Amino acid sequence: MVTTAKLALEDGTILKGEAFGSKTTKKGEVVFSTGMSGYVESLTDPSFKGQILMNTYPLQGNYGINQEWFQSDAIQAEGFIVRELCDHPSHFLSQKSLSNFLEEYEIPGIAGIDTRALTIKIREHGALKGAISTEKIGDEELLDIAKNQPSIVDIDLVDKVCVNEPKILGENYKHRIAIIDCGIKNNSIKAFLKREIGVILLPYKIHYNKLLDFDPDAVLVSSGPGNPVRIPEAINTVKKLSEKLPIFGICLGQQIISMAFGAKTYKMKFGHRGVNQPIKDLDSGKVSITSQNHGFTVDEHSIKDIPLEVTHINLNDHTIEGIKHIELPITSVQYHPEAGPGPHDTDYAFDKFVDIMKSY
Repeated sequence: MVTTAKLALEDGTILKGEAFGSKTTKKGEVVFSTGMSGYVESLTDPSFKGQILMNTYPLQGNYGINQEWFQSDAIQAEGFIVRELCDHPSHFLSQKSLSNFLEEYEIPGIAGIDTRALTIKIREHGALKGAISTEKIGDEELLDIAKNQPSIVDIDLVDKVCVNEPKILGENYKHRIAIIDCGIKNNSIKAFLKREIGVILLPYKIHYNKLLDFDPDAVLVSSGPGNPVRIPEAINTVKKLSEKLPIFGICLGQQIISMAFGAKTYKMKFGHRGVNQPIKDLDSGKVSITSQNHGFTVDEHSIKDIPLEVTHINLNDHTIEGIKHIELPITSVQYHPEAGPGPHDTDYAFDKFVDIMKSY
């Protein structure tokens, strides 16, 4: 028996489709991602906390779910919107269906939605607050939930996805990096362990002196969800550490590093989410296709009078995709070089920073 699901948007739109996943009601910012694959990685990416995810590629679930593809220990998105759901996946590594996956983590899904039309709406009007329900609920009640929720600009999301206590991996390796965890993806951790760099995973609120007690060779400010303005502790830590250790930032980490030196950030109209974003290295001229997931970015006008310079730009809208300090060993990228999901064009970013770290 097909159960009806509803999606309400703050502009008054009500969309109806077929329910899958958990029988529940959730709210969040409705965003779209353009990858043709990678729904497992996207759903478990901490950067999607507080958001209802829609994939623009019409068919989802066809290769099932495997825990090895997770980017965290649970689904982080608040809901999932798809055009067509595959209930019978075909992949030799598949452990369960997409619907069973959502049900396990109490996440609602809605299928049969015109995702093309909804993507156009978001591109024209910007990301919208929404509510998704697979329960019996009136249209007006669901609209109220969508409209009356706070903006993602005003929500503290990092607390919901970061570690609470230090965690050490690769203890026997000679070099170690301290990660300020704002919502780290598993692939970022694996990228350092693969290069025989030990990882010290630390809460983003950790005092910089306690971080130094672990005697790391460098610091990574991780990716994560939400508004960077809401995590002043991490910004202050970068300020205190800027002349003590090499620092690398990914996505939210770039925004935090930039703000530590006086730059400003702003919320984008609909952000960059997908695995097909072209970026250009301004030094070499090389163009790479990258994986991205962010709704905030650094204001290019705010870095003109501070000791940072742009190293990469996005070729679609010319927003900042990389920065470096003009004197200190501090670099960052707005895209995701850990590529979970792919592509792997920019994996070299880890090699470059490891070289900086070892030679410091």
